[in-house]
Amino acid sequence: MVTRSFESVGTSLPGTKAGVVVLLLNWNNWKDTNECLASLQGLAYDDWQVLVLDNGSTDDSVARIRERFPEVEIMELGTNLGFATGNNAGIRRALQRGAMYVWLLNNDTTVDPKALRSMVEKAEADSKIGAVGSAIYYTAEPERVQTWGGGYVDFWLGRHRHFLRPVADEKIQYLTGASLLLRRAALESAGLLDEGFFLYWEDADICFRIRQSGWRLAVAEGSKVWHKEHGTAAKNRFILEAAYNRSAVRFFQRNSPAPSISIWVGAVLRIARSMLAGDWTRVRATWAGVKS
Repeated sequence: MVTRSFESVGTSLPGTKAGVVVLLLNWNNWKDTNECLASLQGLAYDDWQVLVLDNGSTDDSVARIRERFPEVEIMELGTNLGFATGNNAGIRRALQRGAMYVWLLNNDTTVDPKALRSMVEKAEADSKIGAVGSAIYYTAEPERVQTWGGGYVDFWLGRHRHFLRPVADEKIQYLTGASLLLRRAALESAGLLDEGFFLYWEDADICFRIRQSGWRLAVAEGSKVWHKEHGTAAKNRFILEAAYNRSAVRFFQRNSPAPSISIWVGAVLRIARSMLAGDWTRVRATWAGVKS
C-alpha cells in the first residue's frame, strides 16, 4: 500500500471542491476513526477529500484526531445527532462544495486501496446507478463476508437480510450505510437521509427512495471494506436494540404495503428468539423500541 499524507491528495483544504467527499461520523471513538483515516491515505484515487463529523464526543475525540491528522477537516456538531442527522450535515456541506459523489463510511472500518476507485468506476459505467456499495468483510475474520453491499427486506416477516455472497445488482433492495457511495443527482431527486431515524434502517430507507426515484443500486466487487461492526453502539446493548426496533417501526410505516404486519410479526419473532435464548435485556429493549 502506498501511504500518502492527506495534503498530497487535496483532502485537507476546507471549502475546496472534490469529486468525492468522504464522510466519517465519529462519536466517542477516536481510535477507530484514526485507524480509518490512516487506511484512507492509501486510496488509489485522487479526486477526493475527507470530512470528519463529530457528534458531540466527550472522550476528547476532536483533540485526539487533530493531534494525529492536523490537516483533516472536522465539523463539530456539538451533540449526538444520530447517524442520519449527523451525516446530513456533512452531505449538505459536500453538495455545497460541488461534490459529484458522497461516500458515507463507518468510522470503525478500514479500506482497500481500490475501494473508492472501484465504486466510482461502477457508478460512472451506468448513469442510472444512484448508489454503490462495497463488499464488506469482518475485521476479525478478513476473508469472511459480512455483507455483499446490502440485502433485501422481507415485509411479511418484518426483517431484513444481508446478502453473504455475490448477487446480481437487480436483487439488491438496499445498501448498508457502512460503505455507501451516493451520486449527487440521486440525492437531489430522492432527498437526504430521513432525520426521523436516529440509528439503523436509515440506509435502507434512502435506498428505497433512490430506487423509487428511478435510480439503480449496485455493488462494486473491487471495493473491499473491513468492518468491526457496532464499534461505538455496542457499548450499550439495550440502547442499541431499542434504537434498532424503533427505527424498524419507522421504516415499515414508510415503506411496507402492510405496516402493521411488518412491525408486529417482526417484533414478535425477535422477542421469541430472545426469550428462547434467555436474553431478557434484548426482550425488554425490543419491546421498548416498538412501543416508543
